This record gives sequence, C-alpha cells and structure tokens, in this order.
Amino acid sequence: MKIAVYGAGAIGGYLGAQLALAGQDVTLIARGPHLAAMKKNGLKLLIKGEEKIAENCFCTDDPAEAGPQDYVIMALKAHQAYSATDSVLPLLGPDTPVVTAQNGVPWWYFHKLPGAHEGHRLDSVDPGNVQWERLGPERAIGCVVYPATNIKEPGVIEHTYGNKFTLGEPDGTTSDRCKRLSEAMEQAGLRAPIRDNIRDDIWKKLWGNLCFNPISALTGATLDVVATDIPTRILARQMMLEAQEVGIALGVDFRIDIHTRINGAAEVGAHKTSMLQDLEKGRQMEIDALVTSVSEMGRLVGVQTPTIDAVLGLIQQKARTLGLYPTFPDAGPPLSPEDREDQRVH
Repeated sequence: MKIAVYGAGAIGGYLGAQLALAGQDVTLIARGPHLAAMKKNGLKLLIKGEEKIAENCFCTDDPAEAGPQDYVIMALKAHQAYSATDSVLPLLGPDTPVVTAQNGVPWWYFHKLPGAHEGHRLDSVDPGNVQWERLGPERAIGCVVYPATNIKEPGVIEHTYGNKFTLGEPDGTTSDRCKRLSEAMEQAGLRAPIRDNIRDDIWKKLWGNLCFNPISALTGATLDVVATDIPTRILARQMMLEAQEVGIALGVDFRIDIHTRINGAAEVGAHKTSMLQDLEKGRQMEIDALVTSVSEMGRLVGVQTPTIDAVLGLIQQKARTLGLYPTFPDAGPPLSPEDREDQRVH
C-alpha cells in the first residue's frame, strides 16, 4: 500500500519507519534538517538499544511530488494539520482516507455521531470549517496515539515506550479500510486495535491532557508533581469532573474513575507534558484541541465548565504573551459543493 505520513517527526517518523521496514510503500513528509538527514541517510530508529534504518522511504517537503496515496496519516499537531489542509490535497485520490493521529478533539468529531448534534462543526479546532469542507469528514479515520518517542537528532528517532495506535471509524463500523490499515500496522510490529466507539478512547487520553498539559505549562511542574501535589491534583480533578459531565452528555463511556486516571499519570514519573516542552522550546502550544474544544462542547450541551474556562484563560494569555498561541490563517469564502469536490479529488 502507498501510505503518506504527513509530519514525519517523532511519532510520525516512528510509525512511518516501522511501516516501511515491513514492506509498505511509505512517503515521509517533513522539513528542515530532519528531512535533509532522512534524504541522505534514511530514517534511523533506536528501539531498546537496537538500531533500525528505513532506507526505502520517499522523503519530501512537497506532497505534490508523492501524488495520490492509499492512506494519508496526519501526524501533525491539530493546529499544524489545519494550516496544512490545502497541502494535503495532492495526496488524495477519490477514496483516500485521512487518519487523524493527533491529540485532542478532532475536527470531524460530530460526523456520524448519533443524536441531536450530528454534523456539528467545531470552531475551536476547524475555524471556517476548512478541513470539513476541503477534506470531507467521510475521509476521516480516528487514531489515538500512545507511544512516546523523540527526535534525538535530525534523522534519528528514539523510542521510549508504547506501540499502540488505536483506530476507529466515526460511525463505529469495522470497515474494510480500517481493517487493511490495522493489518498493515500489526505486520509492522505495532498494536492497532479497531474500536467500535473511537470517541471513548479519544476522551480517555483527552481527559488527562486537558488538565495536565495547561497546569504543567503554567507551573513548570512535571507530570508526577502535578498529579500528586495536593493543590494541582485538586485542580486537575475539578477540570476532569467538568469534562466528564460534557463527555457523558455527548454519549461517552468513561471506563475508569478520575483518581485511577490521575494516579496513572503520576506513575509515568517526572515527565514534561508536550505543552510544557513546547513552551520551553518556544513553539506554539496545542491549546485549542486539548482545552478550548472541551469548553466549546460544554456550551453546546449546556454544561458549565468554570474551572476549565479559568485555566484556559490563563494558558491562552501566557501563550499570547510569549507569542506561542496558534494563529489560524484566513479560511477565505465558503466553498461551493462543486469547488469542494474539485479539491477533494485533487
């Protein structure tokens, strides 16, 4: 299969290299020194002291050079994926799925969601409905990412733990396209279970991210401290209680209790959340998909989220003060149905 990984950084590179080493036709889309190193030396993986090199990937910063794919895996952060929407179009054939391997609430969340809110658009993660209109929610396959990896140096990815990428269709079916991708990932040594309600898995991870990430970025504390220091643990718990009420109103099944979720985070140890890492490195922080989206959904279902809103206001202000809050490009005028179809089959 032809599989493009858009955003072949720490997670995307790990996933793409594993697929390539298993014999898939993989395109890695990246930029800068990391791309240059991959072009020259292949993509090196360091896993439990073992070194693997994926040398047969097509590496580029121009998706048009790769052409239509069987699958496109979006491994960018949510705000980066939004900005890259038009760049994805050359990778899409008439039926190419777009796999959203990102943290937080995905732009397609309300597509095929049973109930009164089916088809609702989220302004916090998809301003102007850009992804909904130009990609089309029918292309979306959900993917919840669990591994921890980092770019040790350009062209070299170090794997810390985990190999699970949970997949699921928005409508809960076990589709052929999901099964084919899952099988390819399993053959590559990855765990890729297919869920009949991917939103439950999205919320399980989001439940922690929406509180641990901003609290850590505001305080500078690592995950073990946020989860065990009494004031920050109480704050995280209150945010999770509000989020749980929002999720339940949308039909989510929380299969674990709040303290178990917080204790699980504490057991990870002195880990810096992705938002804290971005802050320290001067990168835009992933606030909207992790926090703003939950506040927006709370308003939609009539659930008040005062603690989430307060923490959101603080982290937004901190990010804006430091120039680290994503700014979305102008979406432009709405697309006509004809224009949308033209772009989708690019």
